[in-house]
Amino acid sequence: MRITNLRERTVPIASSIANAYIDFSKMTLSLVAVVTDVVRDGKPVVGYGFNSNGRYGQGSLIRERFAPRVLEAEPGSLLDETGDNLDPRKVWAAMFRNEKPGGHGERSVAMGTIDMAVWDAVAKIAGKPLFRLLAERHGGGKPADPRVFVYAAGGYYYPGKDIPKLTDEMRSYLDRGYTVVKMKIGGVPLADDLRRIEAVLGMLPAGCKLAVDANGRFDLGTAVDYAKALSAYDLFWYEEAGDPLDYALQAQLAEHYAGPMATGENLFSMQDARNLIRYGGMRPDRDWLQFDCALSYGLVEYLRTLDMLREHGWSPGRCIPHGGHQMSLNIAAGLGLGGNESYPDLFQPYGGFPDGVRVEDGRITMPELPGIGFEGKSDLYAEMRSLAG
Repeated sequence: MRITNLRERTVPIASSIANAYIDFSKMTLSLVAVVTDVVRDGKPVVGYGFNSNGRYGQGSLIRERFAPRVLEAEPGSLLDETGDNLDPRKVWAAMFRNEKPGGHGERSVAMGTIDMAVWDAVAKIAGKPLFRLLAERHGGGKPADPRVFVYAAGGYYYPGKDIPKLTDEMRSYLDRGYTVVKMKIGGVPLADDLRRIEAVLGMLPAGCKLAVDANGRFDLGTAVDYAKALSAYDLFWYEEAGDPLDYALQAQLAEHYAGPMATGENLFSMQDARNLIRYGGMRPDRDWLQFDCALSYGLVEYLRTLDMLREHGWSPGRCIPHGGHQMSLNIAAGLGLGGNESYPDLFQPYGGFPDGVRVEDGRITMPELPGIGFEGKSDLYAEMRSLAG
């Protein structure tokens, strides 16, 4: 078998929303199709992938560097020991050929996008949902749990959005079965943010929680000021207070905030994740890690990150990836992560779940669809199918 083509299209996911750092009015992503010569039901098996929101499409890197390396590789060098399927690690190695370590930049996003498509193809060729394939290969003997915790990410700033509109948004998530909701902070002064937070907390029913996300906006002094104020509330977490690579800030913040903290969505390699664990003061008994495979070289690298976490005494259950995509849902179900982010109303059609999947008591149940399950989401699959031809 062989990969016969690797196609990319850069598409807009523009929105008027903003967090404390960026607006999304010109945001794009890359959509990728890995076409194989394996035939199922009279059609070639095609694996699909895309990068998460918050980073732009990587069309140039994919077309100029990474796709040619895959297509130019000797086909047998990309196969597993059976010769009947792709080996994602070998495809990853082919992509990384002639790349220096460090300075991960945007290439981690480009490779992560292709890696997602490769895993989709691998699971489809095996005739299994990806989450079940992952449990068999990398789950340490534990069966996959198709029930996955998800939280609703929203609470963005946009013109004219007042507190009643914010609480209406959060109420809509609760009505759809979510028990944890997340809102942005740091885009207005602290006093205004506290009014927003208290309004949401005031409408949450018993058993439901609020998380807040600063998107790396704060310097240490501001992060600490927020920490002191937020300590009065029982929050699900306080997320990414400062620059994601400022491990000293994160470590010092832990001295001022006893509640759960979360970070990691903007760390794009196992080495960067390891530096966070070594130097960032993160606490494995309460804090959360948000590494997103679609931005950080893909699942091949994410598996290395999970191995590193275990070596440092962290459970995979403390990982709740950023991104709100079906790839991380499969990883969470197959490898025992703590759950996944979800964007109920944003970044469509790339976010969300397959058609018919509903949130019940804060969890979804993974459908038994081959691969990642993109074919079960009709609006997304229409985009993908048009790329595959």
